[in-house]
Amino acid sequence: MVHIVIDLTRLLLEARRAMADELAAELTERGYDDLRPGHAAVFLAIDRRIGSRLVDMAAEARVTKQAMMASIDELELRGYVRRVADPSDTRAKLVRLTAKGRTAAAQCRRAVTAVDQQARRRLGDRVYDTVVDGLYELAEPAEDGS
Repeated sequence: MVHIVIDLTRLLLEARRAMADELAAELTERGYDDLRPGHAAVFLAIDRRIGSRLVDMAAEARVTKQAMMASIDELELRGYVRRVADPSDTRAKLVRLTAKGRTAAAQCRRAVTAVDQQARRRLGDRVYDTVVDGLYELAEPAEDGS
């Protein structure tokens, strides 16, 4: 039975790699060859109007704070985001999109949608919905603690 888990894990990793490659190609096609697929997590998690705290973005994207910080550091160096004081808590920082970042975020959302629609077309609506439901189930901790 262990081989089934290993095969599922391998297939999930391969599917993730293939979809990340598709997203990278979409971003490059849209003129953003300096963005990695992992940067999409920042653009999808940030509040486009007022900005967001790093910890909230990490939780939204389901990544570690360290991973989110690394992505934000890269995007700040490239001029897509900036850190500013949080007016509700001067000890905290908000991550905000720059003008360049707002444009990139819109293109990133479109690229993610295009990859998602491509997957839906390949799988068909019923299978796609079943896969997404199953992945959400696997992403959540088991209720019995196992």
